[in-house]
Amino acid sequence: MKKQEVPQDNENMLKGTEEIQYATDENGNYTQIFSKGWDIKNDILREAWNEVDENAKIALQKVISGEKSPIYFYMIKNIMDYKLLSQYAETFVFRVKNHCKPKFFKKLSNGKLQIYAEIFEISIEDLINPKTVESSIEKHTKN
Repeated sequence: MKKQEVPQDNENMLKGTEEIQYATDENGNYTQIFSKGWDIKNDILREAWNEVDENAKIALQKVISGEKSPIYFYMIKNIMDYKLLSQYAETFVFRVKNHCKPKFFKKLSNGKLQIYAEIFEISIEDLINPKTVESSIEKHTKN
């Protein structure tokens, strides 16, 4: 791609940042060019984030119905799975799966809750308060 062909589409899913693209200059040498966006890439990113939002809404319903704990919602909202969350929490996958069940979640110590809160970058209060979980999905889908 030539320097003048680097996409500069107006809508930028990267929220005001620019990406570096490589293009050839007038002499045929590769050079770095900043791109403000690319419609095709923006469409794909929008579709991916819509799927993340939908998965978070489904996870929230599971929390509200008592099927899952708030840890499950925040895991899904943060685009994590059990294995990844277990690595961040430095514990076994089966323990994370148990912590995603309300029965076990209610028994978690403040220390364990703090670990999850730090991973999700929220407070313990935000983690255990169902109203906060619901408002979190509303904030998440507005972004």
